Amino acid sequence: MTCGSCANRVQGALTKVPGVAFARVELDQARAVVEWTAGSTPKPDALIEAARAAGYAASLIASDAPPTSGESSAEQAWRRAVGLGVPILVAMMIAEWGLGLGMDPRYRIAALILALPVQVWVGAGFYRGAWRLLQVGGSNMDTLVALGSTAAFGFSVWIVASGTPGHAFFMESVGILTLISLGHWMEARMSARAGASLRALLTLAPATARLRISTSSPAPAEEREVPVASLNRGDVIVLRPGDRVPVDAVVLEGESSVDESMLTGESVPVEKASGATLYSGTVNASGRLVARVEATGSATALAHIVAAVQRAQSSRAGIQRLADQISAVFVPVVVAIAVIAALGWGLAFGSASALQADLSRWLWHAHAPESPLAAAFMVFASVLIVACPCAMGLATPAALMAGVNAAARHGILIRDAVALEKSGKIQTVVFDKTGTLTEGRPVVIARQFVEGTSASNRAELDALAIQLARPSSHPVSRSIAESSTPSANTVIAPPLTGWREVRGSGVEARNGSVPVRLGSAGWMRELGLDLTALEPFSAEHSATGATMLYLATGDRVAGAYALRDALKPGAREVVQRLRNSGYRVRILSGDQPRAVAAIASELGLNADDVTAGVRPEQKAAAIEALQQRGERVAFVGDGLNDGPALARADLGIAVSRATDVAREAADVVLLRPDLAAVPDALELSRQTLRVIHQNLFWAFFYNAAFVPLAALGMFSPLLSAVAMGASDVMVIGNALRLARKR
Repeated sequence: MTCGSCANRVQGALTKVPGVAFARVELDQARAVVEWTAGSTPKPDALIEAARAAGYAASLIASDAPPTSGESSAEQAWRRAVGLGVPILVAMMIAEWGLGLGMDPRYRIAALILALPVQVWVGAGFYRGAWRLLQVGGSNMDTLVALGSTAAFGFSVWIVASGTPGHAFFMESVGILTLISLGHWMEARMSARAGASLRALLTLAPATARLRISTSSPAPAEEREVPVASLNRGDVIVLRPGDRVPVDAVVLEGESSVDESMLTGESVPVEKASGATLYSGTVNASGRLVARVEATGSATALAHIVAAVQRAQSSRAGIQRLADQISAVFVPVVVAIAVIAALGWGLAFGSASALQADLSRWLWHAHAPESPLAAAFMVFASVLIVACPCAMGLATPAALMAGVNAAARHGILIRDAVALEKSGKIQTVVFDKTGTLTEGRPVVIARQFVEGTSASNRAELDALAIQLARPSSHPVSRSIAESSTPSANTVIAPPLTGWREVRGSGVEARNGSVPVRLGSAGWMRELGLDLTALEPFSAEHSATGATMLYLATGDRVAGAYALRDALKPGAREVVQRLRNSGYRVRILSGDQPRAVAAIASELGLNADDVTAGVRPEQKAAAIEALQQRGERVAFVGDGLNDGPALARADLGIAVSRATDVAREAADVVLLRPDLAAVPDALELSRQTLRVIHQNLFWAFFYNAAFVPLAALGMFSPLLSAVAMGASDVMVIGNALRLARKR
């Protein structure tokens, strides 16, 4: 393989093999990585045959084999071009342009001697590539370069051998091979930069781990450094400060802060203690941790992320189909144009020269060849070289690779190229409420005690409510237990006896001989307790969708607590960003209407933008109703019960933790809990799609403009080689702008 177009051809051939889930071809390593669909039987022979049918040789290597340390085709071509082609090209340019020796018969013989090794050695790769594809009835850029350089060289040899006066094109043939070889090397280097983020992910997990080996003796457990591949689920590993976590694990002992920025894009270290989850590739920053192995190899969160990025890079956008269809017939059409142009110059030299002279007055001065035969060969070579389809083949893959890598670096996983295309058409963003816009658990937003309760008594009652709630695992009770105030912290609450939980109502115990209860209004009324004194407080907060809990001591109600699911930090700003970007924002929730309306009001949304009381299985139907009204919908959910809605939406965005990256329902998975990732993901997707469109436009424009100009004699073969290389660099350089997005 010599260029990105070759890699795309091989990748397309491998992807068509039955049972292949995706294939990724690494041009710089001359290696293809193939993943089979679940349940299918791998058929390596079918892959090798597919590569051979596409015109390339292939052989099987071990799945864990390291990348080859040998030179790639691009590096070999670069070494040949720099070592031989560049010195000879510079010498010829000095001789012809500086010293004016181009028409000297002795110089032409010397030029033949100098150009021959370049044609053979530097051109070998192009000839081999063209011959392999010719054997399977195909053609590509190598075909055009081989034909163009051979035409220039062969015509020049004929001039020298026959003694015909006129300019020989040895400098042009040397320039074509040298400049295009250098362009391929530059293309490979820039493509490698575009894939740097993925390679960084692949090298995050360390090769070894510190395994703790328990012994039956009273001596301390032994610690031994072992290969990560030998670890099994349930093994115990030790992490020292600065160690990179080798596998997914759960902390057993110790406390530390862990840098998870590589996984979530979040730069603030996360505190870890007993029971916390550690992810492969993250860095233990400070303390010593002892952890139990939970997942290894391809089961880790890091492996899922790498696989997701690889699948996205290997996918093919619908927009690429047009480029593929054109590329399939491009080379034969270009050869036909080159032949027609050459015949035109050879048979109607006077008219063609006059037309070239007219164009020169408007564009730039172009030298007309001195004879019809020379003009025919020059134009033939120029058209073939300037029309090389590399830019067209690179337009989509280069942008897709850069965009997907940039997203992964910021904790955003994009499933495939189709998701990118869909993101560019989104008009409406629909949020699930609980766990997406909100924290997913209630918090105490206000507390009120009956009139006449002193400050010290309020502190005592607050401490009593916390003590009542603490043994319960119910989310509402947990919110009360975690809501202590400074005044409550100073009170030493008396021990309670006879604690029990009344299912669906609340909790109760005895404070000495006095019964104390914490529960719902309905329960309090069942017990015959009067809530009149707290009704104004209850009415005020119930109107905003808050849940009310009452504290009773003995036969009277002493206080009330208002609880509500709180907005996530930055939720208002995220909604405003989306609206400023032209999206309509809606909420779709199964929660009660008043609670959803209160959240919508805090976010600045109207009642028309809210749909509440919808069961999980009804959310997909609600999304479909919006689509039937002509809206292109993105649904943002936490993924716990939003699978049908995520799948039904035009674009599904799952706000998840790293353990959820294997979820298949969403088109986009956000690894960090920060809601700001939602507009970030949409914006980066739109930018990537915009770059793909730009690349395709310029690739088509380049060929549409330069091929006719070359046919009209406005490009020499040497200038055509420069223009062709510049088009590749322009496309990849435009894609690399995505890699710098912050």
